[in-house]
Amino acid sequence: MINEEIRAKEVRLIDEAGNQIGIVPIKEALKAAGQKNLDLVEIAPMANPPVCRIMDYGKFKYEQSKREKEARKNQHVITVKEMKLRPKIDEHDFQTKLRNIIKFLESKDKVKVTVMFRGREIAYVEQGQTLCDRIAEAVKDIAVVEKPAKVEGKNMIMVLAPK
Repeated sequence: MINEEIRAKEVRLIDEAGNQIGIVPIKEALKAAGQKNLDLVEIAPMANPPVCRIMDYGKFKYEQSKREKEARKNQHVITVKEMKLRPKIDEHDFQTKLRNIIKFLESKDKVKVTVMFRGREIAYVEQGQTLCDRIAEAVKDIAVVEKPAKVEGKNMIMVLAPK
């Protein structure tokens, strides 16, 4: 609430420098803000009496939006990338997939490694486990195993997170 939107009869007033003036009637607080060409802004409406501050509300909103924009610019949204493999993967294909996993981890994304078993391959879960262990060993300096390899249906899933 700003200026005439404030409905309290009395307010605890704080001036633009941050000094506490005291409890004053709302009309007197509005008059003091008007004389300085500033706004009266309610900052603690639940207090008894409500706390109001004299400030340039437009400048305050502008600075607040700049701070929020700066905070958004510095944050990184972590996404989960998935890499699908088969238990009988050839060495060159494995190296290609591994390079992609490393690229994802370096860009601060989590990687979900899925080893897919088809048909009777599910009987050879050890091959999938060996594959997951090889990947975990290859990326141990840049990633940690967030969720170890576990069989879920016809897939084995392992999650890697960047360090």
